[in-house]
Amino acid sequence: MRIYRGFPQRLHHRVPHWVEPGALFHIRIALDREKEQKALTDPALAQGILDSAKFYEARLRWHITLFLLMPDHLHALLSFARDESTSDLIRDWKRFHARMNHVIWQAGYFDHRLRADERGEQLSVKMNYIRQNPVAAGLCPKAEDWPWVIDPFGHEH
Repeated sequence: MRIYRGFPQRLHHRVPHWVEPGALFHIRIALDREKEQKALTDPALAQGILDSAKFYEARLRWHITLFLLMPDHLHALLSFARDESTSDLIRDWKRFHARMNHVIWQAGYFDHRLRADERGEQLSVKMNYIRQNPVAAGLCPKAEDWPWVIDPFGHEH
């Protein structure tokens, strides 16, 4: 497998002042696989999900480091405002898509707070893992070909 190396070793973007220092989370949200429904990568749905993620960022609800849709789940590396409850924020975002786009999510979500020692090289490895998901699943030949991603450090569609 070819490893995508198109991102910098050190990330040179500034995290907004309203983000709690060091609060970067790997979030994974999955569809309820028991229910028949559209894939998250259905073009109209995917665009709506990515637009809402950008809307949340514009409203200072979260800061996106990486946000990638797969057919039945999504991965995001997000930072949150100091005064926001992460679980309330994710719940509200999921509810919006349940109501507006008839998305049936799996209960809850996976989250992992990246420790300070997981930054730098470890963050690059985690970002590469997420970017390679569509390639590993056989959905596209190269990570940079995947259209359903917000990736300020790589490419964005």
